[in-house]
Amino acid sequence: MTTPPLPEESSVEELADLVRTGQFPAFVDRARELEPADLADVLATLDEEERVEAVRALPPALSGEALVEMAAEEHAGDTLAALDTERAAEIVEELEDDDAADLLGELEPEAQRRILAGLEDRAEVERLLRYDEESAGGLMTSHLIKVRDSATVAQALDEIRRQSDDVEDFYQIFVVDPNNVLVGTLPLKGLVTSAPARPVREFLEETEFSVRPELDQEAVARLMAKYNLASLPVVDVGGRLLGRVTFDDVTDVAEEEATEDLLRFGGVSGEEELSDDWRLAVKSRLPWLLINLLTAFAAKAVIDHQQSVVVRLPLIAAWLGVVAGMGGNAGTQALAVTVRRLALGHVAPGDARRIIGKELLVGLLNGIANGAVVAFVGLATVGGTPMLGLVVGLAMIGNLIVAGVSGALIPLVLHRVRVDPAIASSIFVTTFTDVFGFGLVLLLARVLLLS
Repeated sequence: MTTPPLPEESSVEELADLVRTGQFPAFVDRARELEPADLADVLATLDEEERVEAVRALPPALSGEALVEMAAEEHAGDTLAALDTERAAEIVEELEDDDAADLLGELEPEAQRRILAGLEDRAEVERLLRYDEESAGGLMTSHLIKVRDSATVAQALDEIRRQSDDVEDFYQIFVVDPNNVLVGTLPLKGLVTSAPARPVREFLEETEFSVRPELDQEAVARLMAKYNLASLPVVDVGGRLLGRVTFDDVTDVAEEEATEDLLRFGGVSGEEELSDDWRLAVKSRLPWLLINLLTAFAAKAVIDHQQSVVVRLPLIAAWLGVVAGMGGNAGTQALAVTVRRLALGHVAPGDARRIIGKELLVGLLNGIANGAVVAFVGLATVGGTPMLGLVVGLAMIGNLIVAGVSGALIPLVLHRVRVDPAIASSIFVTTFTDVFGFGLVLLLARVLLLS
């Protein structure tokens, strides 16, 4: 099997130029040769008006697949909404029901109703739209293969052939009772090696994992990744089979969640996404910068309170930033590890003490190593003394301990009170390390150098 080469940037621009110059027949011919994800890259380089023209020129099946593959920040739904109702409905009808629901879910209610009204069969899409888009229900498709538990092997094979016309890919065959309650799955080996008259209930396998439609998409992705599941059944409170989530859907979820966590870790709201809109960037970032500014005032207050120490020992001021900065770096390290553990679901209720204990020990050992270095430098600095070296060395040890403990404790506490630790932890950890760093240097200087 050969792997198709990725399109070069020049090829993407060539196709985009065909649209810009109105050469739509040539554009469509070239577009047919591309994978939907690659065609999505071409559409992403176009402005909104050009993109609408390109989608109008493409066959509905091809344009729909490309729109679905576009990144969230490109807002493919806006392109769909800009089309006339008939064309938009043709595109949606070519999509799998879960992809159609995802695309329509981006639209304003009025545009959504307009396009839904143009669909011949809209019941399944409307049902999926009722679920939160970031839940198992929002991810699932109702297209699946299922057979009755009373069927024989021959009957099951006939049913599979009949249903496969409406299902693009399937990885499991679900077995349900007369009330559509999920009772298990059929192993393919047993299906093809068993006698035609053998009842499927004799060799069906119990379903190990299923989820409710309201379960968060991140939890669904973790479950499927942990147990290497190709698909996961979604059932209601009575165990009735509603649909399935497939691995290609959770791959997208993993990327979305990782991007969101990374942005939040930097103090950027997930609303900003990766767009170029400066207004949205200011709206997203400014509130957190203002909160950070308020916490910086706490660090300033510590210096103001010990101003007499700085006046009498000007040399000590140079060490404030060193100790606080190293504490911030160490706190960020502990914070990154803890937030990632929480995101992956690797923190059990009884793990908090062990995690904090580990970071305390790491902070102590790193503090001793770094403290020894800064003590030596403090001693060797012009105007330095053994006591100055002791002050900055002890302050470094103390602040790295505080950094490690706060970097682990703060996200754990925020997670416990249901505040996203990725977006809020860094501000509090920085405040802790600045306040304790400045405070330790100035307090030790007052006690050991000025008393």
